[in-house]
Amino acid sequence: MEKTWKPTTAGILNIISGAVGSIAVFGLIIAIIVTSGVAYIPGTEDVPMFVPSLLTGIAVPLAVFSILSLVGGIYAVQRKLWGLALAGSIAAIFASIPLLGGLPVGITATILTALSRNEFE
Repeated sequence: MEKTWKPTTAGILNIISGAVGSIAVFGLIIAIIVTSGVAYIPGTEDVPMFVPSLLTGIAVPLAVFSILSLVGGIYAVQRKLWGLALAGSIAAIFASIPLLGGLPVGITATILTALSRNEFE
């Protein structure tokens, strides 16, 4: 079993995607707090009532994809559990959506993980 750069690169791309997704989730949580009226900010009185629910509906799946991408990236760097590393790479496609042009990052990670299956334990 020859060790190449592919799983390491895929893992790093997964971790980057997960980190970007986590930052976006943090921003969405702040937006949820502001729009729900928990923290009063002048000018937010006219925000429709469905906006916090809509933001929550975006934040929850993004948080799941980000966490899965981070975990998959760690396993890809360690070259363990190819299935979880691949799942993390696929989740990285969705976790990197907040990054402008980030979709190729997740796709590249998925391709590299799939190509390096024989390098995993």
